Amino acid sequence: MHPENNTTSYLKLHFIIFIWGFTAVLGALISLEALHLVWYRIAIALPFIYLWIVYRKISLRVSSRSLLKFAFGGFIIALHWIGFFMAIKIANVSVALVTLSTGAFFTSLLEPLFFKRKIRPLEVLLGLLIIGGLYLIFQVDNLYLYGMLWALFAAFLSALFSVINGLFVAKHSGFVLSFYQLGFGLLILSIILVIKGDFNTSFFSISRSDWLYLLILSSVCTAYAFSVSIDIMKKLSPYTVMLSINLEPVYGIILALLIFGDKEKMSPNFYFGALLILGIIILNTILKIRRAKRNTHIN
Repeated sequence: MHPENNTTSYLKLHFIIFIWGFTAVLGALISLEALHLVWYRIAIALPFIYLWIVYRKISLRVSSRSLLKFAFGGFIIALHWIGFFMAIKIANVSVALVTLSTGAFFTSLLEPLFFKRKIRPLEVLLGLLIIGGLYLIFQVDNLYLYGMLWALFAAFLSALFSVINGLFVAKHSGFVLSFYQLGFGLLILSIILVIKGDFNTSFFSISRSDWLYLLILSSVCTAYAFSVSIDIMKKLSPYTVMLSINLEPVYGIILALLIFGDKEKMSPNFYFGALLILGIIILNTILKIRRAKRNTHIN
């Protein structure tokens, strides 16, 4: 069966993207501060991922050198999530998601450093246009400025994490990567919480609604979405996957508007800036895939 005719996988892909968009909404609904929220997210997600590894009979044996690399990756992803949820808490879901989508621009700058290729002038130009879109959003309200800065920080770390994992994934299973990186992320966050003195009675006193949201965030939005997305990527073309993932901010913003109402409504400038950024990212995705296909034919 041709990948593009696999309707079931295509529907699953959009369901996963919908789930990723819902992650931001859950972050706004959970009353915990960002650091505590990320600790719980990882702590609850890890057992689900481990059970999946046991079920699939995947070996967890890796070299000590790989473990050091995974520890760095775990630190990066933990910081990324903290920045992401900080942006949501300070600003709102819409601002956080649109600003986070600039990760594609950061990736275009980081890839040449890690994979030793030249920076492409077109990618720099598209990056400058993205900055123009951000400028429109910055004009919305200074109230969201710090939230946007946290989201930009998270976007950079997301790009760094993706590029780093691009070096690891050829040698290790995605599930093994995820298990060790999240494990080290949890360890690092635990040390930070101990130093801060946050591991106390109030830390473990969580409302029923927060427990419910955390369980959904960790099981469905983290462990399930990760495992299913890997299978989907084996059945659909990279073009379909990469182009569809750009819809994550759209799904997230629509969900936020439905759930939070007026709190998520923004000025026209915000939506103009958001459309400009998303349009550029989609254009960049199309150009990258065409370039990859052209290089494949040449080789």
